[in-house]
Amino acid sequence: MKTLFLALSLSLATTTALAAGSHDHQHHTTAAIGEPGQGKPISSTVAVVMSDNMRFEPAQIKVKAGETIRFAVKNTGKLQHEFTLGSQSDLLQHYEMMKKFPNMQHEEPNTLSLAGGTEGELLWHFNQSGEVHFACLFPSHFQAGMKGKIHVQR
Repeated sequence: MKTLFLALSLSLATTTALAAGSHDHQHHTTAAIGEPGQGKPISSTVAVVMSDNMRFEPAQIKVKAGETIRFAVKNTGKLQHEFTLGSQSDLLQHYEMMKKFPNMQHEEPNTLSLAGGTEGELLWHFNQSGEVHFACLFPSHFQAGMKGKIHVQR
């Protein structure tokens, strides 16, 4: 009987956590896209604007491997938007999860979520060359094309 009670309690706790929309686990592989830049010297600042026309400006960014970039992100719209860094496959996987749980709260170092009319910053260290993608993963925003690409050069 105690085993059944424990199993039911754990099941309820898991369901409650999912229903609350918490999203603080790391399901992406940050090593492929870099690492949080806190504590590293800033190489440069890149201003990024998010707007209700479901676009980022700029949508294409060039950086060099080894640089730590301060993304100064401004949401000029009225809607909430997010700036999430990731590989294309990780962003698509996260997007599928967002379709199921659209009110998730993000506490990941590769994501900055901003209410309309606010601004913030995300520090990221790019440790290898390649492509890093970024997107707003709210379902209708992502579908409308709110995404971009960072070209990390040697």
